[in-house]
Amino acid sequence: MSQKPQLFSQHRMQLNSQGILQGARYLPSPNCDERPKGCAIELLVIHNISLPPHEFGGPGVIELFTNRLDPDAHPYYQAICKIKVSTHFFIRRNGEILQFVPCRERAWHAGASQWRGRSCCNDFSIGIELEGSNLLPFRDAQYVALPTLTLALKQAYPVKNIVGHAAIASGRKTDPGPFFDWERYFAALRK
Repeated sequence: MSQKPQLFSQHRMQLNSQGILQGARYLPSPNCDERPKGCAIELLVIHNISLPPHEFGGPGVIELFTNRLDPDAHPYYQAICKIKVSTHFFIRRNGEILQFVPCRERAWHAGASQWRGRSCCNDFSIGIELEGSNLLPFRDAQYVALPTLTLALKQAYPVKNIVGHAAIASGRKTDPGPFFDWERYFAALRK
């Protein structure tokens, strides 16, 4: 029997003292470590991901972030099954929010990165992956879940900027891609 996704309303979403979203499905990733001492969370980084590429709803993303990706499950997986990556949050196409790393810890989502003269963006950022690709629009449910999560994060941490992965890894990354509607997202944050 499949588990019904936990969808959130804005007034119910909050983080505990460790930075775990109450009510979200928490799937701990080993791909994280401590943030540098005294390093405040000031940046949100929006990504997109789908595994296999451009396919949605399967277990591939979860398996990647928890180091359980089977290299024989899909030809693409053979090239990525040994990489160690994670994110704080993953928002599925139906709006379900999964968490892999507590916000107080450093997730390995940004890779080689720089924002406004500061390198190692993982040190001071929270990563949010949207289930999607650069080829298709995101879903309405994601445009409800993402701003709601963002507001909870901004309430808990001194977030100053929100950027796409492409903005901090220029020339190396393109996500969240051309179909991410920044205007819609920022309008929802202002409501």
